[in-house]
Amino acid sequence: MPQFNPKQLRQLQQNMARQWEQAQDDLANREVEGSAGGGVVTVRCNGQQHLTGVTLDPAILEEGAEMVADLVQAAVNDALDRSRELAARSMEALLPPGMMPPGMR
Repeated sequence: MPQFNPKQLRQLQQNMARQWEQAQDDLANREVEGSAGGGVVTVRCNGQQHLTGVTLDPAILEEGAEMVADLVQAAVNDALDRSRELAARSMEALLPPGMMPPGMR
């Protein structure tokens, strides 16, 4: 295992911090989409699991509030799952192979 002097370690830490910040910025600007009901409800989330949009087919509104709520919930969960997958892939790229934190896979 190579020996690092304190200056090298500090520089390595700063580089990793910059890469982490860049990855977080990239995730904030990337979107994924989840849907339910064959696409009558579509939800968009960014890579930081923030909801960025909801689209409803107007025809679904005739089905009643409970049905709309169920479909919105399913679409949000689908989008959040996809967002977490995107974030895990992004963070995995920053770490050495096999070094993924628990819960990120």
